[in-house]
Amino acid sequence: MPDSQPAADATPSDATPSDATPSDDVSGGTADLGDLVIVVAGAGGAAGPPLVTRLARAGATVVALDTSQGRLDEVVADARAASGSDRVEGRVVDLLDPTATADLAADVHARHGRVDGLAHLVGGWRGGVHLAEEPLEDWDWLHDLLVRTLIHTSRAFHDTLRASPRGRLVVISTVQAQAPVATNAMYAAAKAAAEAWTLAVADSFAGTGAAAVILPIKALLTPAMREAEPDAAFDGFTDVADLADTIHDLWLRPARDLNGKRIS
Repeated sequence: MPDSQPAADATPSDATPSDATPSDDVSGGTADLGDLVIVVAGAGGAAGPPLVTRLARAGATVVALDTSQGRLDEVVADARAASGSDRVEGRVVDLLDPTATADLAADVHARHGRVDGLAHLVGGWRGGVHLAEEPLEDWDWLHDLLVRTLIHTSRAFHDTLRASPRGRLVVISTVQAQAPVATNAMYAAAKAAAEAWTLAVADSFAGTGAAAVILPIKALLTPAMREAEPDAAFDGFTDVADLADTIHDLWLRPARDLNGKRIS
């Protein structure tokens, strides 16, 4: 269930490395995440492949989640080829099924002994219609993808993230959650609910090395979009490669600087 919005939601943060010390190079990049296990939910969407590759290049063990085996096979193969790392794996799971999600989280923890990150990229978009006219079915669909999957994954991985010295829950949101408009009311409301849940997780992480972070964006920009419209300005859009760098850098910053923050 990757984010299918024509262009999803967040500008790169002002993330700057902390005093973390990078280790040996991994395919041209520093292995600054070399001891971490990071789960990427919605890895087959627009933002997923560049993030999986970026984390693998940094030395992390990456567990990519999606509902499609075909998408996962492509993401994993590309990330392994680009990073030179074999520490990338794909797992098919329906995150709308709380039991399946909990079982997967338990299995990942049992196999790797820890989980240090959950990047929640699952999403979707419906809108463009005035709130008085948009079908109520859109709300059910948006709530499932934007809220319910986040609830299931964050609950399933909560304890192992909280126990990690550098645990991170990363949620992609939209600027509309704070400034909704009538033609995207249901989408904005669902994203606002996801933000509220993330802030509640942040509260549960207080006093630990873990952090729950919200990255609000306007729209995502992919290589395919640039290729299709090479002369377009794409004002305010966030390049998926820049977003991957921003997410990577969250593990290099202290939890106290991140927990419960909207980084825009």
